[in-house]
Amino acid sequence: MVGLCASKTLAAAWNKPLVAINHLHAHLYACQLASDSPVYPCVGLVVSGGHTSLYYCRSPLDLDYLGGTIDDAAGEAFDKVAAMLQLDFPGGPAVSRLAATGNRQAYSFPRSLIRDPKDDFSFSGLKTAVRYAIVGPGQQDFSKVNLPEQTKADLCASFETAVVDVLVAKSERAVKRKNVKYLIVGGGVAANRYLRERLQKSANQNDYELVIAPPEWCTDNAVMGALALEKMRRGEFASLDLDITPGLQRGF
Repeated sequence: MVGLCASKTLAAAWNKPLVAINHLHAHLYACQLASDSPVYPCVGLVVSGGHTSLYYCRSPLDLDYLGGTIDDAAGEAFDKVAAMLQLDFPGGPAVSRLAATGNRQAYSFPRSLIRDPKDDFSFSGLKTAVRYAIVGPGQQDFSKVNLPEQTKADLCASFETAVVDVLVAKSERAVKRKNVKYLIVGGGVAANRYLRERLQKSANQNDYELVIAPPEWCTDNAVMGALALEKMRRGEFASLDLDITPGLQRGF
């Protein structure tokens, strides 16, 4: 709200047009900026701390929402698992570092909605399953838990694998159904090395092109603002009565 108010003030003071940007669409546009060729039409996956969403993208500005998380976002689940294991914040990098030394088959965690034909995601049950693996049902105090480092690594690896299994399966299915050549991926969790490896393997096996924003362009960054150029080319400017429209699923 503060940023929007400042933008309106500058637009009015300098007599400049105001351009409104969808935060999630901007994450995906970072992928186009990272590619040497046009990526549209494509399927877009935004996976971050607040969002896990799939889009059918006809152009940088023409996107159809296919589905998204019905509870926790993937990145949110990473943060909560890290907190339960008393790891650093943000949780994604901390969990991934430990996961690299863990056994990915040590725990059989759920892959919620992985076979559901809809494009929705759910990570709340997975988060709860990790919680039970750490302290057991009905327990609340994580501060008294003192797990061996290898156990923590195994938990992180098994958790990360469950998240990635779902993200890859859902994205792959959407690409096939929409019959597109490209999958583009943005958002903070897109920096996850294991996710990038698994998506690339899926792309190689299923004959589609994968374009992921560079790690430095995955988290919120100034490059995302370049989406404004596409709106300026179309002459799509906002009025000064523009308001924010937050939403966990669509991200407007």
